[in-house]
Amino acid sequence: MHIRRALPLLGAIATLPGMAGAAPARSLAVAVAANMRPAFEEIARRFEAARPGVEVNATFGASGNFFAQIGNGAPFDLFLSADAEFPAKVAEKGLADGKPFPYAYGKLVVWLPKDSKLSLETKGLAALDDPSVQKIAIANPEVAPYGRAARSALEKAGLYEALRSRIVMGENVSQTAQFVESGNAQAGFIPLSLAKTPPLSEEGRAWPVPASSYDRIVQAGVVVKGSRELALARELAAFIASAATRDVFLRYGYEIPGS
Repeated sequence: MHIRRALPLLGAIATLPGMAGAAPARSLAVAVAANMRPAFEEIARRFEAARPGVEVNATFGASGNFFAQIGNGAPFDLFLSADAEFPAKVAEKGLADGKPFPYAYGKLVVWLPKDSKLSLETKGLAALDDPSVQKIAIANPEVAPYGRAARSALEKAGLYEALRSRIVMGENVSQTAQFVESGNAQAGFIPLSLAKTPPLSEEGRAWPVPASSYDRIVQAGVVVKGSRELALARELAAFIASAATRDVFLRYGYEIPGS
């Protein structure tokens, strides 16, 4: 599996002397919500292993940014969003091949470093209104569904306005996680999938945000109509939504549609 930045290099390698007779690699460009990085890297390796000559090139980021890029003609074959709204918008614009498909339900947590004295277990989100908490990291709600969920949870707890001046926003959940992992924020709202992955799983603890305080995070994908490898993109989409990936999603804390 490769990230999209590797594509020019791969193209150069394919034209080296002595390789003229080799079959060209088939590749897919996939826009993947940042919360999915650990799980998708495993899924992509499985998909590639069963299909010699196929490469999955992933770009990880904020779902809203990917929606805008696809609308502007970015050459993605498949879009895996952190919500169902952005894939639906892709379909509304006539840019989808088929209907969007749900592939996982995400969970939101508050991550704290190991030495934090905050007691979310007894006080809930109100524990964040403590003088020791100078910065609280969330993903930008305008482009990141997990950021929307974080804002919703704070609003339902009656804390958003009181804490607003302390909130710092990451462009996506990966940057949000970096804020808290680096110590630039004392608490952060991040996906459970990232909290279960090193170094965060080793350097801190995660408190599950009550599911009743935010809309269910239905993560959905859509095949992009302009794909140059449409059949292969459909194949990857079906693979992601199949029982073959169930164990990966469960290991990273997702729930599976239909389970």
